[in-house]
Amino acid sequence: MAQQQTQQAAAVPDDGAGNGPGPGGYRPRSARNAGRARAGIVRTIVLVVGELLLTAGVILLLFVAWELWWTNVEADAKQSQAVQGFAKSLAGPVAPVAPANPAAPPNYGKPVVAQAPEHGGMIGIMYIPRFGPDYSRPIIEGTGSDILDTLGLGHYGTTSMPGAPGNFAVAGHRQTHGAVLDNIHLLVPGDKIYVQTKDGYYTYVFRNNQIVLPSRTDVLLPVPTQPGATPTESYLTMTSCNPRFGSEERIIAYSTLESWQPASAGPPQDIAKQVAQTRGKS
Repeated sequence: MAQQQTQQAAAVPDDGAGNGPGPGGYRPRSARNAGRARAGIVRTIVLVVGELLLTAGVILLLFVAWELWWTNVEADAKQSQAVQGFAKSLAGPVAPVAPANPAAPPNYGKPVVAQAPEHGGMIGIMYIPRFGPDYSRPIIEGTGSDILDTLGLGHYGTTSMPGAPGNFAVAGHRQTHGAVLDNIHLLVPGDKIYVQTKDGYYTYVFRNNQIVLPSRTDVLLPVPTQPGATPTESYLTMTSCNPRFGSEERIIAYSTLESWQPASAGPPQDIAKQVAQTRGKS
């Protein structure tokens, strides 16, 4: 019996530090310590990765807030300042002038067409009642990020000026940097779009919109999408990104010039209140 116990003890050797597996498969102390060390490393890695993901999420949220909110706040302030500064430099009444003969609409002749300013110069102010009673945005020469990211609507320098036969084309952001064309998809055929310059007021009527790929530069031709055609009308083309929170496509809004009136005739009735507000005379 003693010999049998001695053989069993010999079959379960000890490491001299009490770390033998012991009866019933008992794990040595060194193995348990190694397991705890590995578990601690895993927990540390999980905690570090979790903190990094949380930090990345916070940074992403802050970036989105900056893009969708703060850039609009900054751009709105600069655009309002540009509109008011330009408006106060203009001459002419801020209320419509009654025609000499109410029975016959006045004929102001051909629209006055101004020369395009240098890059960054202001062409005029755009009013779109469909976008709200307070919508007024500056129209600036150029379509670089220095214009579109701060000052609002940018004029494609290769296109016509307001009132000229051909295509007066502008671009603007949809969701950021003032979101000047955020509601471009809400335009309805027949909506009026007004452009005010130092010479007077140009009234365009919205016709239709179109979704195209960014490569479709033919929308900027003198007769949009018709290469080689000679323009007999004055067009207004507005371009922006599509969809609202993406840039895979472009949404194009086409309008045609309906009428014009000089600054001396005062503004069209639809925007008279806004014109007075921008001039500080409301």
